Amino acid sequence: MAPKGASEPHRFLRTPEAARFLGLSDRTLEKHRTYGTGPAYRKLGGRVVYALEDLRAWADRGMVTSTSDPRGSVLPAKRQEGLPPVFGNRHAR
Repeated sequence: MAPKGASEPHRFLRTPEAARFLGLSDRTLEKHRTYGTGPAYRKLGGRVVYALEDLRAWADRGMVTSTSDPRGSVLPAKRQEGLPPVFGNRHAR
């Protein structure tokens, strides 16, 4: 039996595809990228791409089994106190 994911090619998704995969809007995923609260991404040339395993890992950080579980660690797409400003974020103070 092949290891899990062995038959799945290493695939990168652009922002619209990644947003659909996560069930988010493109704009929400862009905000996560701006504030540093989203999944890891890569810049290939001038393109932003997301690896499937990074999207899954980020989504799994928010996994809970009941409403009494501690809140998952996926933050909302807004500036977070205590996080350093993201390079190039002209709105950071």
